Amino acid sequence: MTGSSENTKTTPEALVSKFQVEKLLKQEFILKPDQNGRRIALLGTIDGQQGILTAERAAFATESLEVLQAFHAALSGVHNLGDNDIYRWYLASASNGGAGAAPPDLKLNLIWPCTAQHIKKYSDQTLRMVTETPAIYQNQVRPFMRAKRDEGRLNWVFNILEGRTEQEDVILRDAGHGPDDAFLMLPDLNWDRKTLNSLHLLALVHRRDIWSLRDLQKRHVPWLCYLRQRVLDATVSMYPDLEQDQLKLYVHYQPTYYHFHIHVVNVMLEAGATQATGKAFGLENLISQLESMADDDASMADVSLTYYLGEASELWTEIFAPLKRQS
Repeated sequence: MTGSSENTKTTPEALVSKFQVEKLLKQEFILKPDQNGRRIALLGTIDGQQGILTAERAAFATESLEVLQAFHAALSGVHNLGDNDIYRWYLASASNGGAGAAPPDLKLNLIWPCTAQHIKKYSDQTLRMVTETPAIYQNQVRPFMRAKRDEGRLNWVFNILEGRTEQEDVILRDAGHGPDDAFLMLPDLNWDRKTLNSLHLLALVHRRDIWSLRDLQKRHVPWLCYLRQRVLDATVSMYPDLEQDQLKLYVHYQPTYYHFHIHVVNVMLEAGATQATGKAFGLENLISQLESMADDDASMADVSLTYYLGEASELWTEIFAPLKRQS
């Protein structure tokens, strides 16, 4: 993924005000430890190129395009938290004016320029449960993964790992006992970076041979145990108000991007779609499953996995929907 030359000429804060709202892609109900809220995803343009702006707060009015445009026009105090390639994240307020600066009450994410795949991901769609057998994985899903990696979908990940972007956000770099052990940790772009009850971090490994949990083998158990403990130690060291048994570690399948990473969240964070059964696989359970396998070469590629997909996703339209029609 590459941005336009305009990306380097316009400050991240200015991009939000230049965003031209076109339509609502999705609004979703979310649960937080202390409140019920809503998140919206807006499709629009900046300098003629499409982008997606997501925002979250207690409630949103979404009954017309005029209301959505008024919401966008009311944004103030936009503060950039970071950016990497086409992804940017902010704190902002949605005040209606008045004396003094309003405290930030919104978390914004901007993807610009966005792709057709981004628009599909952030749009409302019906979900389907699918079962991916070892044969389907090897013959169809694995080639799909390879194609996505070859398209450059991991540029933003490599930017972080190679020290080009977001270095001020890295809270731990661990070289381990060799190159295969190295990883780093940083805040997830959806966390506001201050509310511990909604803490959400990412641990990105440096090694590039593990694309997803499907690549994990029994021989990786010592590495996974080491990685788990170092991630827990680093998190409670950075946030001393938390203890290790207040943290939940999981990986996604299917993941958003095909480079192995672990999500670290506060157990108080309500389990939304990204933590639901059929999306999140607990790291401890994965380790236990690998330990029970017969030999060191046995892997998660040898088992069937059941998970959900949106009907707009390429995995559904290109692989699982045709398989369903054939059955």
